[in-house]
Amino acid sequence: MEVRPPYLIFLGDAPDDLTAKTGHGIVNWRPQLALAQSRLPQCKADLGIPEMSPQEAASAGARTFVIGTVNFGGVIPPEWTGTIVSALEAGMDVASGLHTPLESIAPIAEAAERAGAKLLNVRHTNRVFKTGTGVKRSGKRLLTVGTDCSIGKMFTSLSIERDLRQLGVSADFRASGQTGILIAGRGVAVDAVVADFIAGAAEWLSPSADEDHWDVVEGQGSLFHPAFAGVSLGLLHGTQPDAIVVCHEPTRKTLLKTEIPMPSIEDVIEMTLRAGRVVNRDIRCVGVSLNTCQLSGTETTRLIDETSARLSLPVTDPAKFGVRTITERLLGG
Repeated sequence: MEVRPPYLIFLGDAPDDLTAKTGHGIVNWRPQLALAQSRLPQCKADLGIPEMSPQEAASAGARTFVIGTVNFGGVIPPEWTGTIVSALEAGMDVASGLHTPLESIAPIAEAAERAGAKLLNVRHTNRVFKTGTGVKRSGKRLLTVGTDCSIGKMFTSLSIERDLRQLGVSADFRASGQTGILIAGRGVAVDAVVADFIAGAAEWLSPSADEDHWDVVEGQGSLFHPAFAGVSLGLLHGTQPDAIVVCHEPTRKTLLKTEIPMPSIEDVIEMTLRAGRVVNRDIRCVGVSLNTCQLSGTETTRLIDETSARLSLPVTDPAKFGVRTITERLLGG
């Protein structure tokens, strides 16, 4: 799925900035895509970019009206419909990462048909994928993997892509989830792909490239999570990564929404490399990304030093210290 920039980002009636995390992600990582924001009067979130109506944004060149907020249940409330219809009538496509299909709302579907505009439900793929082949592709690939889900794989992937580019290395972030797609403008939400075709979708997502080019593929789920391991394994086999980075949240005791104890970083490295060698005998771990938002600065530094010494790998928190130690290991062999 491809989303045409630039965007008018719609925050609806978001009660806070956390609810507008999709919009903030776009502005933080791809500010050149974000032309303006649109908000309802009661909205409390603010992206810090110009405010425009759909008509003003379309006149200024906006091509896609992006729903940049999430809510409980992933629904499109009735009070958003008028603004979405106005965006379609102004000539923009509409992109949403929510669960509610845009076309399931009659006024939106009718306005899109009248305007000849696209309704992009980025959580659901609009193409058919082949099964995975395991055939070796040119170029290089890095996959972020996790001890659990919702642990920082997208943030880590984007940080590595940005650092590689700053070093003059050809690199692309490859999005495998709805928020990542809106940031990258292209990708596939693999959790909506039928299981037999996840590896094939990952092969499509990270195609053959120049030998010195790195695709940084956003990981999903965890090989240890009973609900999401299938998606994680399909991504691993389809990506055929040359390198992995393990993402971990050190204060989390059990896997998300379960009573199952968190696996160790060592267990994740061992299982990922073992499964990854099915498609790439040379797969290696080049670092660990810690999400230490719950820890103090002193605790974070001590944990990074201890983990790095224990694993003999670069360890960092990308939000606090960047990822240069990891990219140096990646490029240094």
